[in-house]
Amino acid sequence: MTHEAELVTLHSNDTDALPSSAVMSHLRSSNWAGSVLLTSALLLTAIGIALSLKSNVFVWLLGQVLLALTMVQWFALLHECGHGTLFRSKSLHAPAGRVAAFFSLIPYHCWKRVHGLHHKWTGWQDLDPTTAALVPRPLGRAERILMNVCWKYWIPLFATVYRINNYWHLPRLRSLFLKREDRRHIAISIIWYFLVYVTVTIIVGPMTLLRVIGLATVLAFVVEDLIILSQHTHIPTNLSLGEKVPPFPALEQEVFTRSLVMPSWLSKMLLHIDAHELHHMYPFVPGYRLRDIPYETRNEIDWRAWVKGARAVPGETLMFHNRIETGVDI
Repeated sequence: MTHEAELVTLHSNDTDALPSSAVMSHLRSSNWAGSVLLTSALLLTAIGIALSLKSNVFVWLLGQVLLALTMVQWFALLHECGHGTLFRSKSLHAPAGRVAAFFSLIPYHCWKRVHGLHHKWTGWQDLDPTTAALVPRPLGRAERILMNVCWKYWIPLFATVYRINNYWHLPRLRSLFLKREDRRHIAISIIWYFLVYVTVTIIVGPMTLLRVIGLATVLAFVVEDLIILSQHTHIPTNLSLGEKVPPFPALEQEVFTRSLVMPSWLSKMLLHIDAHELHHMYPFVPGYRLRDIPYETRNEIDWRAWVKGARAVPGETLMFHNRIETGVDI
């Protein structure tokens, strides 16, 4: 959607039905809740690693599944720390966020800066750095085949490319952030995490490391593929086409995102990362309190229905088109 007359905007012409940010300001973070979530992730990670070191194949497989689930939880914790909403005490977010970033395979400072731009420019596909790569364009044959095959056979291409392109691609990050201080912190973050991963690989040994995290990482990326792609793909949005445009206020971003309905236990474990519309509308509310917001969002869908519908179309269709163009209402 590119022209002003076709601008994708609010579902309705006013926001009277929405609780205001001021009304929701009582939904604040808690050091206790944040500590419980962080401690549980550390404990489950330790158990998952211990089980994955066992020789019994069934115990090892149980450890991999548990570790995969915990890696997704770390991703949710990273998201929360980046927003500064996991704890009441702001000073706790940087150390916790760096640990979560380690297990998420994403440099912490890069996450904070890029995710901040994502929230600022949600609704403008070519300005949001996490969706700019999906702006409609002619696709090469090899690109189409790779995308469609990976999507059809549950190969987590997107979660991998998402990380590399948005958080490890230093030349691209330098083009997004022009201030010297930003560039310095981004470079330090990438180099530091790279060296940490190399050090861990040397100390543990490549084969042992592969045994402990190999399958778990693939499984975690498969789940994250579904979570990340469910949030903004195949939804009508706008293109700035190089024009100077204003960001959409948070309360107006509901129309540009989608929420999944997961089992309650999983949603709680992942800090309600499935309630993505509410998160965009009230980004200051901690994830574990999003479901306390008295508002029923418009683009919420059961996770099984979304997976079924999304898997029924080719990957290129899901990622480079929207439901108005395809008629696929997911």
